[in-house]
Amino acid sequence: MDNFRKLQRAKENNEFVFGIRAVIEAVKAGRDIETIYQQRGLGGELFLELKALLKDTLIPLNSVPVEKLNRMSQKNHQGVIAVISPITYQNIEDIIPAVFEKGEVPLILVLDSVTDVRNMGAIARTAACVGVHAIVVPLKNAAQINADAIKTSAGALFSIPICRHANLHKTCLFLQESGLQVVACTEKTNDFIYAPDYTMPTAIVMGSEDEGISNELLRVADHLAKIPMAGKIESLNVSVAAGVILYEAIRQRSV
Repeated sequence: MDNFRKLQRAKENNEFVFGIRAVIEAVKAGRDIETIYQQRGLGGELFLELKALLKDTLIPLNSVPVEKLNRMSQKNHQGVIAVISPITYQNIEDIIPAVFEKGEVPLILVLDSVTDVRNMGAIARTAACVGVHAIVVPLKNAAQINADAIKTSAGALFSIPICRHANLHKTCLFLQESGLQVVACTEKTNDFIYAPDYTMPTAIVMGSEDEGISNELLRVADHLAKIPMAGKIESLNVSVAAGVILYEAIRQRSV
């Protein structure tokens, strides 16, 4: 219930931290920050201090027109607004050993540049239903975890670990070194999603609907697998596609 109350406060109060010094202190205090917006072209010694501080964090810094900041808050934001996250991001390096220690077979979902918040919420809901141990997203080009994402997930985003990492290529290499196979769900193959053995420790990679999975991740994947199509429309919504391949994984694990 604490997480739901936190979300409600953020939704009702537009829970932002504004002003450069205030944002610096929020980062130092370890607040769960979804993203930081900076006014385009912003400079100055205090802002440079903030940028240096963010180098040791996984908090996205986005340059935007001042008009966007003014719409977010009419107070003296000094060109910087931080959006408080309703969740606490976790590290996949901590989760994988814990899953193995419990005697479970890891099933991880990696989302490459999935930016739509409702898709993110729908994917998280399905992932929670099938027992995915964690969802990994990139530091940039990822959907914000906001009220819409939480609502679409039916609260699943509070129950499944979300891991944010700067480099998904390195993350996939870590997963492989930890004993997981990486299965990329893509149309760029002749193999169907039924071919891989999902009873093994597995990380499934899904890409954005417009660009798909990056070539860098396709090259590192152990298996490429596509969803069979028979109709005139040749692609699925990413949340639906994620559901299809995840349920094939759980089907194999249930046999």
